[in-house]
Amino acid sequence: MIARYLNALRLALFALGYGLTGALVGGTLNRIMVVELSLPISLVGLFFAAPLFIVPLRAWMGYRSDGHPIRGLRREPYIIVGAAFAGIGVIAAIILLLQLQPSPILLTVGVMIAFLIHEFGRNLSHNSFQALLADKFSDQARARAITLYEIVTLLGLIIGAGGIAASLRDYSPGKLISVTIAITVVTFILSVVAAFRNEKRSEETAQVSQIARAQPFMATLKQIAIGDKQVRLFFILIIFVIVGTLAQDVLLEPYGALVLNMDVEATSRLTMFWGLGVMGAMLASGLFLIKWLGHVTVLRIGLVMTIFVFAGVIASGMSGNTGMFRSLVMVMGLGTGLAGAGLLTSIINFTTVQRAGLLLGVWGIAMVAGRSIGSLFGGIIVDSVSLATGGNHFVAYAVVFALEAALLVAALVLVTRLNVNESSARQEEEVLDLEAATGAVSFS
Repeated sequence: MIARYLNALRLALFALGYGLTGALVGGTLNRIMVVELSLPISLVGLFFAAPLFIVPLRAWMGYRSDGHPIRGLRREPYIIVGAAFAGIGVIAAIILLLQLQPSPILLTVGVMIAFLIHEFGRNLSHNSFQALLADKFSDQARARAITLYEIVTLLGLIIGAGGIAASLRDYSPGKLISVTIAITVVTFILSVVAAFRNEKRSEETAQVSQIARAQPFMATLKQIAIGDKQVRLFFILIIFVIVGTLAQDVLLEPYGALVLNMDVEATSRLTMFWGLGVMGAMLASGLFLIKWLGHVTVLRIGLVMTIFVFAGVIASGMSGNTGMFRSLVMVMGLGTGLAGAGLLTSIINFTTVQRAGLLLGVWGIAMVAGRSIGSLFGGIIVDSVSLATGGNHFVAYAVVFALEAALLVAALVLVTRLNVNESSARQEEEVLDLEAATGAVSFS
């Protein structure tokens, strides 16, 4: 029992390192390119669009991991190789930006290639890690694992942001390179320690891998994902939940300032309140709520809670009640955390032994698509409605919040139509289990 818990903690090291690198790239490097290096924001945006070019490959990455073991292992080598590529990519990007000074065109191409290498490795390692969780854990243990490791990733982001800020208090290009190398090396070591010997070579693994690679990738993708009604339904559900719960992420502080006349200090605390709510809800979900209520019920509670919060946020703006708004932001975090925990558990449960990597790759595509749509969704609508109403900030933001609530209502409807047991992957698994039980299946 103790050994099992220690091993679960060891696996969490990957999530911690994943968060550390996210803080470096998504926060620090973003700011340095814009402020210290004075790069055009559009160019920085192009670099950070690299995930959109790489994430469609996640399904292929999962297919490779499912069906093509390396030295008898389906997940461990891909996690380690992915972590190496991610580190090499980000170090190369920073060296190109800071030290090498070719023509602007060559610089742009070189940095973009480095970002693509980083994102390829990051997606490969993360997809393989999630597939490893699906392989190792079952039933309620899966729910605890996926939510608790997500919390560890958030902790990695927080620790990384604080550590990087302290290390770069007196910024210099040399310090940035040193910090980058240190974080990438630490992240790689954490990934290796987390993955090492967390898989066992077995005849069962070889048999499952043979089944997974029996069809070419495109034929498998068509049968298991594109042609499956339940997969398409769940793909849309993921997008609706992500957009509906996260599109307001960059809008709450401007709403507080422009509509409720809150000062900078007061609006700056909103993200903290929201984040505390998210982490608290995810922790409670992983520890006991999903076990007691089931992940679908937790997802529904989170969606309903967030729908009512949006109505309250609109009402607080209409009445000018800042106290009500502050309280609702934390409740919004709770709703987002519950919905996120329920969705993550649904994602990892909607897998099979044969197709965990492929399906998690498909769900990864949906999540990145949802985040990308959400980032554009809020800003475009606020600007459009504001222009149409002559600069009425309340109406502009209220329209976004109302549309997010509508998406979450649609997500609630989709949840009632979802039946994982009707998916092609689950039916394939049931047939193979039956054939194996009767001795009718051959793996020659």
